[in-house]
Amino acid sequence: MSDGEHKYWYNLETKQVEFGMISQSIDRVGPFDTEAEAANAPETLKARSRAWADEEAAESGWDEGKG
Repeated sequence: MSDGEHKYWYNLETKQVEFGMISQSIDRVGPFDTEAEAANAPETLKARSRAWADEEAAESGWDEGKG
């Protein structure tokens, strides 16, 4: 049994928290240590995406109007 089976996951299709790798991998994100962390997955994903985009913009000079 892998460690993921003892963690929480967020199902993007059903918008539900799951314990263990129940649904197909394409439909779930995680793993998370707590049910609360998994429930907050959409906000976490948005924040990480924004941070990556900001980092990429800074590295490419987009944030300075050079891109």
